[in-house]
Amino acid sequence: MRGPGDQRRRGGGRGAQAADAAVEAKAAAAAAFYDMDQAQKYIDGRVTVFEDLDASAAAPVRREFAGLSESADAASVAYISVLDAHDVDDRDRSPAEYDAARRAFVASTERLQQITRNLNGFAERLAPRMARLEAALDQLPPRLSAAREAVAAADAAVTAARDAGMDASDPEAELARARQVLAQLGSRGLGGLGLDGAIRAADEVREIAEGAREAAAELPQLAQKVRNSLASVRTRADAAANRVGPVQEAMRVLVRGYSQACWQDLKGAPESIEAAVTRARERLNEASAHIARTEWKQAQQALTAARTELNAADRRAGQVTGRVADLKAVAADPARPAESAQFAVRDAQRLAMAQPGGAAPRHARVLDALVGRLENAPKRLTGAHPDYWAYLQELEAVKTAAGDVVARIRAERAQG
Repeated sequence: MRGPGDQRRRGGGRGAQAADAAVEAKAAAAAAFYDMDQAQKYIDGRVTVFEDLDASAAAPVRREFAGLSESADAASVAYISVLDAHDVDDRDRSPAEYDAARRAFVASTERLQQITRNLNGFAERLAPRMARLEAALDQLPPRLSAAREAVAAADAAVTAARDAGMDASDPEAELARARQVLAQLGSRGLGGLGLDGAIRAADEVREIAEGAREAAAELPQLAQKVRNSLASVRTRADAAANRVGPVQEAMRVLVRGYSQACWQDLKGAPESIEAAVTRARERLNEASAHIARTEWKQAQQALTAARTELNAADRRAGQVTGRVADLKAVAADPARPAESAQFAVRDAQRLAMAQPGGAAPRHARVLDALVGRLENAPKRLTGAHPDYWAYLQELEAVKTAAGDVVARIRAERAQG
C-alpha cells in the first residue's frame, strides 16, 4: 500500500514551490502586521499629545482615530486567526493547502497594508496641527519661569512690608491667589488645561503676582500718603466748618431781599453743611484708628468718604453764595444775562440760514419759539420782589435749547 506522504512527495517541485510561496506570503503578512501595529501605537501617542495640547479640539480627532483603531484591532484578530489556521512550517502538506495558506496571508497582508495607509493618512492630516501646537509649546517654559519668578518677587515684597510693620493683608491675599493658580497648573498640567489654558494660567499667575508685588512695594509710600492726606482733609474740614457762618449770612440776605422762589431750594443749607462736616470728622476719626493699626487701605477708604462729605458741603455752600452773587448781578442789570442768551439764539439762526435752501422748518420753528421766550422773559421781573431766579433759569434754558439746535444741524451736516 502507498501512504499519503508518498502522494505529497510525488508533488515534487510544485509542492515545494507552493510551500515557498506560502512561507513568503506569511512573512509579508507578518511585516504588514508589524508596520500597522507600529503605526497604530505611534499615532495613538500623537493623539494623546494632541489631547493634552488642545483639549477643546481633541474630541473629533480622538473619534476618528478610534474608528481607525477598531479597524486595526479587527485586522489584527483576523491575522492571528490566519496564523492559527495555516501552519506553513509543516512541510508535510499538499500543494492545495499551501495555496490556500498563501491566499489567506495575501488577503490579510492587503487588509493590513490598507489600514496602515489609512493610519498614515490620518497622521499626515494631523501633522500640521501638531506642528503648530508643538511650536506654541515652546512658549510655555519661559511663561512658567516668568510666573514663578513673579511669585518669588511678590513673596519677598510682602515679607519686607510685614517686617516693616505694614498691614500687607491685601497683597498677601493676591499672592495666595497667584500661588493657588500656579499649584493648579502644576497638578492639572496640560492634560487638564490644554496648551492655551496652561499659557493663560501662567500669564495670570505672573500678572497677579506682579500686582501683589507692586502693592506691597507701595505700602510705605501709601503710609506716608495717607498720613499727609489725613492732615490735609482735617484742614479742609475746618475750612468747611468755617463756611457755615457766611452761608447763614447769605441765606439771611436771600430771605430778606428776594422772593421765596429765589431761595426755597437752598433752605436748610447751613444745617446740611454742618451735618456733612460732622460726618466727615467721623470718617477722619476712623481713618486715624486705621492708621494706628497700620491698616492703610482702610484708612484711605475712610479718607475718601470724608472727602466726599466735604465736597458736598463745599458744593452746597457755593450754591448759596453763588446764588446771592447771581441775584445781585441780575437785579443791578437785568439786560446783561439776556444778552448771552440772545447771542446763542442768533448764532443758531445764522447757522440754520447758512444751510442749502435756508433753515429747515423743524429748526426754524424751534428758533422762533426761543425768540418768543426771550421776549417774554423780562415779564417775569414784576412786583416788589421779582423772581430773578426764574428769570435766570429761563435764560439758561433758552441758551441750552439754542445749543441743541446747533448740535443737531452739525450732526445732520456730518451725515450728508
